[in-house]
Amino acid sequence: MKKTIHIVMQIIFIILGTLVLANGLYASTVCNMNAGLIVNILLGIIILAYGIFYRPLIKRIPKWFIGLFYLGLTVLAVVIPTLFISGRTDNVTYQEDAIIVLGAAVRGERISGALQRRLDAAIDYYEENPEVVIVVTGGKGPQEDITEALAMERYLVANGIPKDKIIKEEKATSTYENFKYSKELLDEYFGQQGKTDYELAYITDDYHIYRAGQLAKIAGLGEMTHCHSNTHKTIILPSGLRECMAIVKLWVFKN
Repeated sequence: MKKTIHIVMQIIFIILGTLVLANGLYASTVCNMNAGLIVNILLGIIILAYGIFYRPLIKRIPKWFIGLFYLGLTVLAVVIPTLFISGRTDNVTYQEDAIIVLGAAVRGERISGALQRRLDAAIDYYEENPEVVIVVTGGKGPQEDITEALAMERYLVANGIPKDKIIKEEKATSTYENFKYSKELLDEYFGQQGKTDYELAYITDDYHIYRAGQLAKIAGLGEMTHCHSNTHKTIILPSGLRECMAIVKLWVFKN
């Protein structure tokens, strides 16, 4: 009986490791390389190797270490779906004065699928509230020939959003900076109109909603409403893994 259980466990880990590794390798062909993709690939290799060498490993590795390994996989299996499910509950009122669309990868001058989905959500929002000001935010990162904000502005204008309804923030290199620099621009924009108080919402991927909301508070924007865009199934795992690491960093360093 024990031998049968070991064989079943070995098969499960070999299949799981193969799927995780294949997902990471495929996602790396359609996304800019990032920490989430690297961890996805490494995790796949570790799980696959554990499956292949399952029986000798369980005899040599301390049980407490194996227990931690199983616990880590269980935590990821619970936390990652929770981030995606909870992030799909929008609370925008369509009465906001401005929305901040958080940047995402640009490949050369072409927006990524993730960024397009965020911008499409912004367009849908604008159709409900055409008085809103749209802040597009993000500087120029690796594998990017122009700033994310400029690429976002081009896409919005090409899809019927008036240019005078768009504010570009082109310095940010992180979500915290997205909010920090956007606040500076919005304070100036509404200050010129004699308006010191304004309602804000942000748009980002479903898995990113929780952390973005916390960073908005740290950046001095307080409670904001939010609207999500759905993550493509191909990058759910690397995005979730990257977000888990980012949330731990947020809890430890508060940024």
